[in-house]
Amino acid sequence: MLYNFIDLFAGIGGIRTAFEPYGNCVFSCEWDVKAQETYEANFGERPVGDIRGVNEREVPDHDILLAGFPCQPFSIAGVSKKKSLGREHGFLDETQGTLFFDIARIIKAKQPQAFLLENVKNLRSHDKGKTFNVIKKVLEEELGYTIYTEVINAKGLVPQNRERIYIVGFKKPLKFDFPEVPSKGPALSTILEDEVDDKYTLSDKLWSYLQAYKEKHAKKGNGFGFGLADVSSYSRTLSARYYKDGSEILIPQGPNKNPRRLTPRECARLQGFPDEFKIVVSNTAAYKQFGNSVAVPVVRLIADKMIQAIERNYVIRDSDYSLTLSDEKEVSYSV
Repeated sequence: MLYNFIDLFAGIGGIRTAFEPYGNCVFSCEWDVKAQETYEANFGERPVGDIRGVNEREVPDHDILLAGFPCQPFSIAGVSKKKSLGREHGFLDETQGTLFFDIARIIKAKQPQAFLLENVKNLRSHDKGKTFNVIKKVLEEELGYTIYTEVINAKGLVPQNRERIYIVGFKKPLKFDFPEVPSKGPALSTILEDEVDDKYTLSDKLWSYLQAYKEKHAKKGNGFGFGLADVSSYSRTLSARYYKDGSEILIPQGPNKNPRRLTPRECARLQGFPDEFKIVVSNTAAYKQFGNSVAVPVVRLIADKMIQAIERNYVIRDSDYSLTLSDEKEVSYSV
């Protein structure tokens, strides 16, 4: 069976890439113009712009909602203040002014069977946990979904230390298990290109600056500075700032040559994109886009587990609720 899904905060389509084997994307939304260019080159459609201008009633019906949403600070007004203004208090109302609110209003209007949300690991601890608690309350208590959350490190599937939180929700209280991801994965050397232009090699000036910067902070007892990668292992996390100097992931080139930064194609591979994925923007834009993307193989495994849960249709009963939770995993139920 094929499923219709929508792709919100779509970026360059990393989550869509993982879900395409299971259905059809019927709506996409991404505000960044350069990301729209990459998305259109690869999927043949240009996403709608700012989600805040999207009327939720006009979003096509869909089975699964996908969103790698930004984490914005939540301004949580008190119940008493809302009542004094004659406004009904509700968790959904508390998220107004944030981009999560736009996801919530679409879920409320369209009632998809399931959703997958992705964010940085620190979403759990943001504002002393208040942000995450509000998100959970909206999804469970106001929207009535059964949710499962887990922080997954992609380094067992791609050669990159990349921890992200994934929130999976179902309209029915379905049984769901996150995929088991290997603790050890491919080496960084497996994604490196055979021939790389010298323009990716750091200049003497930049390399000297980075070494002096690291030495200065080492004397202060902290670890700020460049990251010279071990190509037989995995890299640091690729970030959107990689375009600045590439300092967090530098590839050694021997004793007589300065290290180099990754090429955009190598960044694509580091995130698990296939080599057929088109890079049609400048290097600067490409570095930002891949740094902001998801690790595609992780999402592909989650997608497979979500589809299995939907098609198995095993509904959890009260007697099934006894679970042991670890620090890295949190399972929440709404019945």
